[in-house]
Amino acid sequence: MSSITQSFRNAWLAQIDSNRWVAAGLAVSAAFVLVLLVVSIFNAFTGIHPAYVRHSLYGGFAGFAATGLGALLALCFGNINARTQDTMLGFAAGMMLAASSFSLILPGIEAAEDLTGSGMLAAATVVLGLGLGVLLMLGLDRFTPHAHESTGPCGPEAARINKVWLFVLAITLHNLPEGMAIGVGFGGGDLSVGIPLAAAIAIQDIPEGLAVAIALRAIGLSRKIAVLVALGSGIMEPIGALVGVGISSGFALAYPVGMGLAAGAMIFVVSHEIIPETHRNGHQTPATLGLTGGFGVMMFLDTALG
Repeated sequence: MSSITQSFRNAWLAQIDSNRWVAAGLAVSAAFVLVLLVVSIFNAFTGIHPAYVRHSLYGGFAGFAATGLGALLALCFGNINARTQDTMLGFAAGMMLAASSFSLILPGIEAAEDLTGSGMLAAATVVLGLGLGVLLMLGLDRFTPHAHESTGPCGPEAARINKVWLFVLAITLHNLPEGMAIGVGFGGGDLSVGIPLAAAIAIQDIPEGLAVAIALRAIGLSRKIAVLVALGSGIMEPIGALVGVGISSGFALAYPVGMGLAAGAMIFVVSHEIIPETHRNGHQTPATLGLTGGFGVMMFLDTALG
């Protein structure tokens, strides 16, 4: 074992020993995500009509392409000063908060209520997902090396890994339940339900891809790398579509739990990472205006497009 590998191993073991409850929460939430992916994808290929799977993948890849289109628009931006960077980050944070509320939490409660027949149980189901999402991001924040500008390095061997990982992971988690919604829409074989839903999500993915790319630009990545990372986050759409068409065959309650998980992860990142980052240079007002604008844009898209 090399000295670097040994150093990482010792650092992580020390972190686990001093943060046992956080480590347990990370293990539980990560296990849930893994089981959801494996079981749902297995169900998709064994218990669903092949045409439903094919249509779901078409819809998922439409979302992926739309995310890529939005990311490519970020190539139009040149050098970005600190004030504009903080405004852009605020805009991205606002879109994430609106997506958490209108694309994830509210549809998740509605789906859970259809399954449980109880508003209280529906809310509890989504709250369970929220808790898992927070535990997942809290554990990753504690055990994955990264750094904050305002507070410095966090986690073991923090100087080795760029700070943007939490933001990217939150966006990736957000794209997963969007893809799941597409898969559920096609899971019943009714194209009149699946096609409009997939189209609406794909249209929303264009400004999301742009917001992700410009936010990554704002925290230091080059235009090319920011576009590639934003594009990569969109690959979760077709994967999510497979998960969605799979859970529609008998694992349905995982859908609202998964939506709550993604929402909890994004809310955690907005509060823990993005807002402090946008306020540290004294640009609180433009950052807040950006957040409000991003929230309004995503709220309009989510409600107008269904």
